[in-house]
Amino acid sequence: MRWDRVCVEGLGVSLPDERVSTREMEGRLESVYRKWGLAPGQLEAITGIRERRWWPRDRVSLSGAATDAARDALSEAGMEPSEIGVVIYAGVNRENLEPATACPVAHALGVPPEALVLDVSNACLGVMNGMMLVANMIELGQVRAGLVVAAETAREIADDTIDRILADPTHATFRTCLASLTGGSGAVAVVLTDSRDSLSGRRLLGGTAVAATEHHTIARWGPRRGVLGREPWVMETDATAVLTHGVALGGRTWERFLPEVGWRSEDVDKVICHQVGTGHRDAVLASLGIDPSKDFSTFSTLGNMGPVALPATAAMASAQGFLTPGDRVAFLGIGTGLNCMMLGLQW
Repeated sequence: MRWDRVCVEGLGVSLPDERVSTREMEGRLESVYRKWGLAPGQLEAITGIRERRWWPRDRVSLSGAATDAARDALSEAGMEPSEIGVVIYAGVNRENLEPATACPVAHALGVPPEALVLDVSNACLGVMNGMMLVANMIELGQVRAGLVVAAETAREIADDTIDRILADPTHATFRTCLASLTGGSGAVAVVLTDSRDSLSGRRLLGGTAVAATEHHTIARWGPRRGVLGREPWVMETDATAVLTHGVALGGRTWERFLPEVGWRSEDVDKVICHQVGTGHRDAVLASLGIDPSKDFSTFSTLGNMGPVALPATAAMASAQGFLTPGDRVAFLGIGTGLNCMMLGLQW
């Protein structure tokens, strides 16, 4: 995929105020730790996550959080909602099975009735997939600007996971549930425009997507028996398999990505990875031969915010001056499925 006339014009982030430390979460598992003879600090040592943000209990509005992030992104872009031709909500968490969560976002913003409004879901790649779809529409001349938003809430799955471990305090359960304890909450928005309307000049150059769907069973979030209804929802992850096969898939994607955007490995100035944890980041960077100094991470204080994580991290990296004009930046995304997508940007 190559794009000649697409710019990332605005990035917006909305984060909850409540900070929840990993030690606090471990405190709720004190009886299990005592049974296993473990000292506090194990979860942080394994993941590198010190804390995460959570929305207020029973008061989260996913569309409201996404709308807040969208207003920030539009403000940075210097644009009005009336200029938006497509709105895509790309979160794993949605307010309803129907209507699309993009609908209340579009309504709250006041985008034109002619705008295309829809949801896209693809695990932690949702926002990157949404960016690709909007970029294609801009390149084809169907719209001049589009908006991709997502919001995630992690408190509920963490609470359910802790209850599950307490009810079945085995090492097997803990291994399966570990990833569920890394989640953070937040919202993000990305405004993409036709380069002829851009003031930022941040070009979205191209990207590559590669799938390894033979591994679709190694991570799952949904009803226990795979049927929507009254079944309890669980998040189960074979973390070792995700790391092993994810890193291998990342390597295959990287090999296709570089020639697609016309870069060599040494041409990449900065990278933004999906925010899983220390082990995943270090393994991915090492396998791709990328100097860790080129990476900007947020997982230590924000946890894994799913599809919100990578674009929100990019927004913070830009705001803090880590991404500077002219940088060749690679977004390195991976999601359950397994699916991998890499995007190249000229900042």
